[in-house]
Amino acid sequence: MSKSIRAAFLVAAAVVALAVAGPASAAPTWAPAASATIHPGVQTITAGGQCTSNFVFYDASNNVYLGQAAHCSGTDGNTATNGCDAGSLPVGTPVEVDGASQPGTMVYNSWITMQQLGEADPDTCQFNDLALVKIAAADVGKVNPSIPFWGGPTGLASSVADQSKVLSYGNSSLRGGVTQLSPKEGVKLLTDGNGWSHNVLTVSPGIPGDSGSAFIDKTGKAFGVLSTLQLAPAAGSNGVGDLSRELSYLAAHGSLGVTLANGTEAFRGPLLPVP
Repeated sequence: MSKSIRAAFLVAAAVVALAVAGPASAAPTWAPAASATIHPGVQTITAGGQCTSNFVFYDASNNVYLGQAAHCSGTDGNTATNGCDAGSLPVGTPVEVDGASQPGTMVYNSWITMQQLGEADPDTCQFNDLALVKIAAADVGKVNPSIPFWGGPTGLASSVADQSKVLSYGNSSLRGGVTQLSPKEGVKLLTDGNGWSHNVLTVSPGIPGDSGSAFIDKTGKAFGVLSTLQLAPAAGSNGVGDLSRELSYLAAHGSLGVTLANGTEAFRGPLLPVP
């Protein structure tokens, strides 16, 4: 069953959820993109709830991690949107990863970290929505960090201008395996939460099960994690958590020192004219 229908009312708009870096180190040797079975966009399943993975990360010991949304392990139902008080399965929870021979392990969850710290900033609480799943050692050789169809990422974006091009790759089980609908192209509409969230409108829009999927800008840089489906400012728009802020929070408050892995496949760029 698809995970990630979060609901809330923000500035009178119904919101439905879709469910940094530490010191630089040498990247692991990645599997060829053509044969890798684990990569951004593969489905993850946490306690029966399906989400879409975003980016690949690694640490100085060559441990490899796959990102997903924090709310993918939520336990308080679809209306729980505030990570500072919503329930979550604990760190250490096994997560099924499509293409892996054995489950990965959730080793970081921003919701859990915020609650342990007593985080009180409302924007951070509402939009910090990132978890990391450690890939089992037996499956590390199956990983490639390239985003299907688009290639990249080419780095980490510190900001994304309003009305600029955005790209994504969703993999909801609700599409029944029709991968032609997975690549998404659109525009960032506006910034929310004092920089913590980007409202985007893409064709096709993110749907339940796309939660956690990667968003990149027009140059291929990673900037966000799909978190919500919104009725405003435009019906079918999505809320995307700011990855640079989420990774900075992880680095400041966690023991993991992770680096975003760049794709081995060249970024192909937007298909439509670039704003």
